[in-house]
Amino acid sequence: MLKLVQIEFCKLRRKKLIWLMLLSAFVMPFFAFLYFSYLGETDIDPAKFYQWSAFGYTLFIILPFTLGLFGTMLMHDENRYDMLKQLWIVPVSKMGYFFSKFFVVLIYSIFFMLLNAVASVLFSVIPNYVSFDWGSILFLLERCLEIAGLTALAILPILSISASQKGYILPVCVTLIYVFAGFLITSVNSCLHPLSCILVVIARNGAISGLTLLQNSVPLALVSICIWSIASVLLANIKLGKRK
Repeated sequence: MLKLVQIEFCKLRRKKLIWLMLLSAFVMPFFAFLYFSYLGETDIDPAKFYQWSAFGYTLFIILPFTLGLFGTMLMHDENRYDMLKQLWIVPVSKMGYFFSKFFVVLIYSIFFMLLNAVASVLFSVIPNYVSFDWGSILFLLERCLEIAGLTALAILPILSISASQKGYILPVCVTLIYVFAGFLITSVNSCLHPLSCILVVIARNGAISGLTLLQNSVPLALVSICIWSIASVLLANIKLGKRK
Protein backbone atom coordinates (compact mmCIF):
# COMPACT_ATOMS: atom_id res chain seq x y z
CA MET A 1 0.00 0.00 0.00
CA LEU A 2 2.77 2.44 0.95
CA LYS A 3 4.58 1.79 -2.32
CA LEU A 4 1.39 2.48 -4.27
CA VAL A 5 0.95 5.81 -2.46
CA GLN A 6 4.59 6.73 -3.19
CA ILE A 7 4.08 5.90 -6.86
CA GLU A 8 0.99 8.10 -6.96
CA PHE A 9 2.95 11.07 -5.61
CA CYS A 10 5.72 10.44 -8.12
CA LYS A 11 3.17 10.65 -10.92
CA LEU A 12 1.80 13.91 -9.52
CA ARG A 13 5.11 15.68 -10.14
CA ARG A 14 4.19 15.98 -13.81
CA LYS A 15 0.74 17.46 -13.14
CA LYS A 16 1.24 21.14 -12.38
CA LEU A 17 -2.51 21.84 -12.45
CA ILE A 18 -2.99 19.73 -9.32
CA TRP A 19 -0.58 21.93 -7.38
CA LEU A 20 -2.11 25.11 -8.79
CA MET A 21 -5.49 23.97 -7.47
CA LEU A 22 -4.10 24.38 -3.95
CA LEU A 23 -4.28 28.15 -4.50
CA SER A 24 -8.05 27.87 -4.07
CA ALA A 25 -7.34 27.37 -0.34
CA PHE A 26 -6.65 31.11 -0.19
CA VAL A 27 -9.92 32.18 -1.84
CA MET A 28 -12.24 32.40 1.17
CA PRO A 29 -9.64 33.79 3.62
CA PHE A 30 -9.01 36.57 1.10
CA PHE A 31 -12.73 37.25 0.62
CA ALA A 32 -13.19 37.25 4.41
CA PHE A 33 -10.42 39.85 4.59
CA LEU A 34 -12.17 41.98 1.95
CA TYR A 35 -15.56 41.60 3.64
CA PHE A 36 -14.42 42.74 7.07
CA SER A 37 -12.28 45.44 5.49
CA TYR A 38 -15.39 46.79 3.74
CA LEU A 39 -17.35 46.74 7.01
CA GLY A 40 -14.49 48.45 8.79
CA GLU A 41 -14.78 46.14 11.77
CA THR A 42 -11.95 45.51 14.22
CA ASP A 43 -11.55 43.23 17.23
CA ILE A 44 -13.58 40.52 15.47
CA ASP A 45 -14.43 37.27 17.21
CA PRO A 46 -11.98 34.70 15.71
CA ALA A 47 -14.78 32.13 15.27
CA LYS A 48 -16.72 34.69 13.20
CA PHE A 49 -13.79 35.28 10.85
CA TYR A 50 -13.02 31.57 10.58
CA GLN A 51 -16.68 30.89 9.81
CA TRP A 52 -16.16 32.94 6.67
CA SER A 53 -12.68 31.74 5.78
CA ALA A 54 -12.80 28.02 6.61
CA PHE A 55 -16.19 26.79 7.82
CA GLY A 56 -18.43 28.09 5.05
CA TYR A 57 -17.94 27.89 1.30
CA THR A 58 -14.53 26.28 1.75
CA LEU A 59 -16.19 23.32 3.45
CA PHE A 60 -19.25 23.06 1.21
CA ILE A 61 -17.99 23.97 -2.25
CA ILE A 62 -14.30 24.76 -2.72
CA LEU A 63 -12.66 21.80 -0.96
CA PRO A 64 -15.17 19.11 -2.11
CA PHE A 65 -15.06 20.29 -5.72
CA THR A 66 -11.25 20.47 -5.66
CA LEU A 67 -11.00 16.97 -4.19
CA GLY A 68 -13.54 15.67 -6.70
CA LEU A 69 -11.43 16.99 -9.59
CA PHE A 70 -8.28 15.70 -7.94
CA GLY A 71 -9.72 12.21 -7.46
CA THR A 72 -10.94 12.14 -11.06
CA MET A 73 -7.50 13.11 -12.32
CA LEU A 74 -5.89 10.37 -10.21
CA MET A 75 -8.11 7.74 -11.82
CA HIS A 76 -7.99 9.15 -15.33
CA ASP A 77 -4.63 7.94 -16.66
CA GLU A 78 -5.08 4.27 -15.76
CA ASN A 79 -8.62 4.29 -17.14
CA ARG A 80 -7.78 6.23 -20.30
CA TYR A 81 -4.86 4.02 -21.32
CA ASP A 82 -6.47 0.83 -20.00
CA MET A 83 -3.56 0.20 -17.62
CA LEU A 84 -5.64 -1.63 -15.02
CA LYS A 85 -5.18 -4.96 -16.81
CA GLN A 86 -1.43 -4.64 -16.32
CA LEU A 87 -1.88 -3.70 -12.66
CA TRP A 88 -4.02 -6.78 -11.99
CA ILE A 89 -1.28 -8.96 -13.54
CA VAL A 90 1.49 -7.51 -11.27
CA PRO A 91 -0.58 -8.31 -9.10
CA VAL A 92 -2.10 -5.29 -7.36
CA SER A 93 -5.27 -5.88 -5.40
CA LYS A 94 -8.26 -3.93 -6.60
CA MET A 95 -9.02 -2.52 -3.16
CA GLY A 96 -5.33 -1.78 -2.58
CA TYR A 97 -5.35 0.24 -5.78
CA PHE A 98 -8.53 2.09 -4.77
CA PHE A 99 -7.40 2.86 -1.22
CA SER A 100 -4.02 4.10 -2.44
CA LYS A 101 -5.94 6.71 -4.43
CA PHE A 102 -8.02 7.54 -1.36
CA PHE A 103 -4.96 8.03 0.87
CA VAL A 104 -3.46 10.41 -1.69
CA VAL A 105 -6.74 12.36 -1.69
CA LEU A 106 -6.68 12.40 2.12
CA ILE A 107 -3.11 13.76 2.26
CA TYR A 108 -3.96 16.36 -0.38
CA SER A 109 -7.04 17.37 1.61
CA ILE A 110 -5.01 17.79 4.81
CA PHE A 111 -2.43 19.92 3.03
CA PHE A 112 -5.21 22.02 1.48
CA MET A 113 -6.85 22.74 4.84
CA LEU A 114 -3.53 23.49 6.52
CA LEU A 115 -2.93 26.11 3.83
CA ASN A 116 -6.42 27.45 4.46
CA ALA A 117 -5.74 27.64 8.22
CA VAL A 118 -2.47 29.50 7.66
CA ALA A 119 -4.17 31.91 5.25
CA SER A 120 -7.04 32.44 7.69
CA VAL A 121 -4.61 33.41 10.44
CA LEU A 122 -2.55 35.67 8.18
CA PHE A 123 -5.53 37.52 6.72
CA SER A 124 -7.08 38.03 10.17
CA VAL A 125 -4.14 38.67 12.51
CA ILE A 126 -1.85 40.81 10.32
CA PRO A 127 -4.58 43.44 9.56
CA ASN A 128 -5.47 43.38 13.30
CA TYR A 129 -9.00 42.15 12.65
CA VAL A 130 -8.44 39.32 15.13
CA SER A 131 -6.21 39.34 18.18
CA PHE A 132 -3.43 36.75 18.14
CA ASP A 133 -4.46 33.94 20.46
CA TRP A 134 -3.09 30.41 20.56
CA GLY A 135 -6.39 29.01 21.76
CA SER A 136 -8.32 30.24 18.72
CA ILE A 137 -5.52 29.14 16.36
CA LEU A 138 -5.45 25.64 17.83
CA PHE A 139 -9.25 25.52 17.53
CA LEU A 140 -8.95 26.48 13.86
CA LEU A 141 -6.28 23.82 13.22
CA GLU A 142 -8.35 21.15 14.97
CA ARG A 143 -11.47 21.94 12.97
CA CYS A 144 -9.52 22.23 9.69
CA LEU A 145 -8.00 18.78 10.21
CA GLU A 146 -11.46 17.39 10.96
CA ILE A 147 -12.80 18.97 7.78
CA ALA A 148 -9.88 17.55 5.77
CA GLY A 149 -10.36 14.00 6.97
CA LEU A 150 -14.15 13.94 6.79
CA THR A 151 -14.28 15.62 3.37
CA ALA A 152 -11.88 13.03 1.98
CA LEU A 153 -14.34 10.37 3.18
CA ALA A 154 -17.23 12.38 1.72
CA ILE A 155 -15.54 12.31 -1.71
CA LEU A 156 -15.41 8.50 -1.81
CA PRO A 157 -18.61 8.35 -3.93
CA ILE A 158 -16.91 10.50 -6.59
CA LEU A 159 -13.77 8.37 -6.43
CA SER A 160 -15.79 5.19 -6.86
CA ILE A 161 -17.60 6.60 -9.91
CA SER A 162 -14.30 7.77 -11.41
CA ALA A 163 -12.95 4.22 -11.06
CA SER A 164 -15.18 3.03 -13.90
CA GLN A 165 -14.96 6.03 -16.24
CA LYS A 166 -12.35 6.71 -18.91
CA GLY A 167 -13.27 10.38 -19.34
CA TYR A 168 -13.65 13.47 -17.19
CA ILE A 169 -17.16 14.54 -18.16
CA LEU A 170 -19.35 12.24 -16.06
CA PRO A 171 -17.24 12.37 -12.85
CA VAL A 172 -16.99 16.18 -13.05
CA CYS A 173 -20.73 16.54 -13.66
CA VAL A 174 -21.48 14.18 -10.76
CA THR A 175 -19.07 16.19 -8.59
CA LEU A 176 -20.93 19.43 -9.34
CA ILE A 177 -24.32 17.87 -8.60
CA TYR A 178 -23.00 16.15 -5.48
CA VAL A 179 -21.42 19.31 -4.06
CA PHE A 180 -24.40 21.60 -4.66
CA ALA A 181 -26.80 18.92 -3.40
CA GLY A 182 -24.92 18.90 -0.11
CA PHE A 183 -25.18 22.67 0.10
CA LEU A 184 -28.94 22.65 -0.57
CA ILE A 185 -29.87 19.61 1.53
CA THR A 186 -28.37 21.09 4.70
CA SER A 187 -31.45 23.24 5.34
CA VAL A 188 -33.71 20.18 4.93
CA ASN A 189 -31.81 17.40 6.73
CA SER A 190 -28.33 17.98 8.14
CA CYS A 191 -27.55 14.28 8.50
CA LEU A 192 -28.54 13.09 5.03
CA HIS A 193 -25.62 14.24 2.88
CA PRO A 194 -21.98 13.66 3.90
CA LEU A 195 -21.02 17.31 3.40
CA SER A 196 -23.83 18.57 5.64
CA CYS A 197 -22.85 15.91 8.19
CA ILE A 198 -19.38 17.47 8.35
CA LEU A 199 -20.95 20.78 9.33
CA VAL A 200 -22.82 19.02 12.15
CA VAL A 201 -19.54 17.57 13.44
CA ILE A 202 -17.47 20.76 13.38
CA ALA A 203 -20.33 22.89 14.78
CA ARG A 204 -20.73 20.68 17.84
CA ASN A 205 -21.05 22.34 21.23
CA GLY A 206 -22.09 25.61 19.60
CA ALA A 207 -18.62 26.17 18.11
CA ILE A 208 -20.07 28.13 15.18
CA SER A 209 -22.16 30.99 16.53
CA GLY A 210 -25.43 31.88 14.84
CA LEU A 211 -25.73 28.50 13.11
CA THR A 212 -28.97 26.59 13.62
CA LEU A 213 -29.24 23.05 12.26
CA LEU A 214 -32.41 20.98 12.14
CA GLN A 215 -30.39 17.92 13.16
CA ASN A 216 -27.35 18.35 15.38
CA SER A 217 -26.62 14.77 16.44
CA VAL A 218 -22.90 14.14 15.95
CA PRO A 219 -23.20 10.32 16.28
CA LEU A 220 -25.95 10.28 13.63
CA ALA A 221 -23.82 12.44 11.33
CA LEU A 222 -20.83 10.11 11.73
CA VAL A 223 -23.01 7.05 11.08
CA SER A 224 -24.31 8.70 7.90
CA ILE A 225 -20.77 9.40 6.69
CA CYS A 226 -19.80 5.77 7.43
CA ILE A 227 -22.79 4.43 5.48
CA TRP A 228 -21.93 6.57 2.45
CA SER A 229 -18.27 5.53 2.69
CA ILE A 230 -19.01 1.80 2.94
CA ALA A 231 -21.48 2.00 0.05
CA SER A 232 -18.86 3.82 -2.05
CA VAL A 233 -16.18 1.22 -1.33
CA LEU A 234 -18.58 -1.59 -2.26
CA LEU A 235 -19.47 0.22 -5.49
CA ALA A 236 -15.78 0.68 -6.32
CA ASN A 237 -15.13 -3.00 -5.64
CA ILE A 238 -17.93 -3.98 -8.02
CA LYS A 239 -16.82 -1.55 -10.73
CA LEU A 240 -13.15 -2.52 -10.51
CA GLY A 241 -14.11 -6.20 -10.44
CA LYS A 242 -15.63 -5.79 -13.88
CA ARG A 243 -12.40 -4.32 -15.26
CA LYS A 244 -10.70 -7.51 -16.43
